[in-house]
Parts: sequence; structure tokens; C-alpha cells
Amino acid sequence: MLTIQQVDTRSREQVHRFIQFHYDLYRGTPQWVPPFYSDIRLMLDREKHPFYEHSDGDFFLALRGKEVVGRIAILENRPFNEYHQCKKAQFYLFDCINDLEVARALFDRAAEWCKARGLTEIVGPKGLSAFDGYGIQVEGFEHRQMMTMMNYNFDYYPKLMEALGFEKEVDFVSAYINRENFQLPDKMREVARRVIERGKFKVVNFRNKKELVAWAPKIGEAYNKAFVNNWEYYPLSPREVKFVLDNLLMVAVPELIKIITYNEDVVGFLFGFPDISAALQRQGGRITPWGLVDFMLEMKRTKFISLNGVGVLPEYHGRGGNVLLYAEMAKFLENSQFTEGELTQMAETAVQIRKDILVAGSKPWKNHRVYHKVL
Repeated sequence: MLTIQQVDTRSREQVHRFIQFHYDLYRGTPQWVPPFYSDIRLMLDREKHPFYEHSDGDFFLALRGKEVVGRIAILENRPFNEYHQCKKAQFYLFDCINDLEVARALFDRAAEWCKARGLTEIVGPKGLSAFDGYGIQVEGFEHRQMMTMMNYNFDYYPKLMEALGFEKEVDFVSAYINRENFQLPDKMREVARRVIERGKFKVVNFRNKKELVAWAPKIGEAYNKAFVNNWEYYPLSPREVKFVLDNLLMVAVPELIKIITYNEDVVGFLFGFPDISAALQRQGGRITPWGLVDFMLEMKRTKFISLNGVGVLPEYHGRGGNVLLYAEMAKFLENSQFTEGELTQMAETAVQIRKDILVAGSKPWKNHRVYHKVL
């Protein structure tokens, strides 16, 4: 018999069952990178996660007898709805065995939750913070997941979503780049050179985390403005900005963070991260003293970089700010340990950046789709 059980987030045992199902389902899948157990546990912590200071959510398990066969989080992001003047719920942490009955039962329960709150549409996967990966993977299953910055799922997930009547909302494409093929056209290089010569635009480089921390408030302010035209945008609260920046600073390599300024104001940024997916797989989602050593060693030997968080304030695109950003990308591949990389999860609504990086020689290789359904 199939039942749907709401998770009591105050119960350590129930929270563990919800989290552990994901690890059990994907264990042994070579493309899957385990998330940090503590990161997922934080999502269910109503006292510590900044999402809950303005919004709400619940978590559900699908049980067949005593066996967990599926799970889902259903969320109401109130600032997003206020900004976009809509009544949407968002789902996240959806996992399910290949069984339409299980998927239907989970989403039926999610729909009940939505209707009780006057919400008229369900959208997702979409998480609790800006660095949670978007969408269900629909292309590129043969490629390894980029650390914990995106979701990985089996190829039957899109079929389940479509069978349940969900339709495409927006795609997030990740593109492959390498040293040989990612070449800025001469015209772009010349524009970047002239932009720097004029002296209004500058590229800020960092030598250590102390310098990076000093810039954090300005970075947060620019981050909150740069994606204003993107589908996923809503104004982050001060605590959410701090949450994003604290997470960024925890894993940042200062030399791989670039800030673009115009007359001393931050107008763009480029966040680069060494791909330590192999170490994350070895550690299985746990943080231990040996695991930290493993992560540090992998940072030094990996040849692969993730560029996740590439943005320029819209009003500076036509002035050369975006071209300057691409020139910095090219330098990562030309003058560092990295010979290849990935531009991770670019929304299709970021039209100009996606167009420009294709011209420069990137190759789309993964696609994550956010689905929606009117209730």
C-alpha cells in the first residue's frame, strides 16, 4: 500500500529518512556527485535557513509499506511571488523510483498543499537559495554532475513529469569549454582592450580571502541586481545575501574570483571554482578531517573549472562590460592549471551572455528543465 507521510522537521529520524533516500537511490551511479548531508539537513532546519524568515515549505515521503520510494519538498517563496505578482509554489528535492503511481501520489499531495494556501501553479525543481541547482536534467546524462551546483537525475524523470501533465517553464543550459576551442574573436579582444584603456572599467583581482571579504558587501549588492532580467530573480533579503556570500567564501579560491567595476562601482563578476567532483564522490557527502585534505588535494590537481555565477548589470552590456568578462574567462584557460571547464546553469532568459559564449566556442552539453503545471 502506498502512503504519503509529511516529515516532522523536528524529528531527527524522519529528517534522516528524507535525506538518506537520495543517497540510497543513486548509490553506484558514476555521474552522480553526493551532496553534503549537512547542506540538505540545513534546508529542513526552519530556525537556521534564511528562506524561512520570509517563506514556508513542507517535506513529504512516499512509502510502500515501510520502504521509502519517493520524496518531495513543496515551497512557497513569498518575495518571489510578490515581485512577479503571481501565486506559484515551487518543488524541490524530488526523487522517485521509476513508478508513475509514486510520482503522482507525491505531486497530488503537493497540489493539496498549494491549494490550501491559495497557490495556483507549481514550478520546479527550484530550491531555497540562489546556489541550489535548478531543474530536472533532460540532456547530457552521460556527463558527470558539476559538484553540488546542479541536480543529477535518472533519465526517466522527464518522462514522469510529462506523464503528470507538467510542461517546460525554462531551461538552464551548461556549456563545455576547453583551451583549444574557447577562443574570443579578434573583435571581442579588441573591444576588451579598448574598454580597459578608457579607464572606467577595471578588473579587480584578489590575492587572499581577506581581500575578498572586504569586497563582500559590494559583491552582494551587485549580485542582487545583476540577474534582475533572469527568470529566477527576486530581491534577496540581507540575510540571504549573507548566506550566499558565506557559502561562496567558504569554497572560494580568491584567484578565481573576478570583479568588474565601473567608476569604482561593482557592475559584474565571475566566480570560478575548481571541479572537485571526484573528491566529493570519494567522500560520499560527509565532511571529515581526511575529506578536507582530499578536497584540498583535488583542488590542486584538477584540470577542470566550473564558472558558476557569471553576471554583468544589464545597463553595462552595451558598454563592453560583458566582453571584459569573456576576456577574463579566456584567461582562466590560457594562463592557469585549467585546460577545460563548464559554464554552469545559464538561464535561457540570459540571452546576450548565452549568445556571446557560443560565438566564443563553448558547446552546450547539459540541459536542466524547470517544469510548471497550473493547478
